[in-house]
Amino acid sequence: MSRLFILLALVGVALWWLFGRRREPIEPPAAKPAKPTAAQPMLACAHCGVHVPRDDALCDSAGRAFCSEAHRLAGPR
Repeated sequence: MSRLFILLALVGVALWWLFGRRREPIEPPAAKPAKPTAAQPMLACAHCGVHVPRDDALCDSAGRAFCSEAHRLAGPR
């Protein structure tokens, strides 16, 4: 009788170990970083002097580069 109890206890522990444990949620793998693009020329903001990439700069009608819309509206210093 005691052997049966020990066997049932071992089976119970094994089942709890296999199915009853809380498992960590599986997270998707992190996205691979994009390949670096070619270097862009940096343009100085005509208002504050901060350098921004050419593609991010905002230009006025005279072709001056600005770092933001607020500085473009404020004009050069």
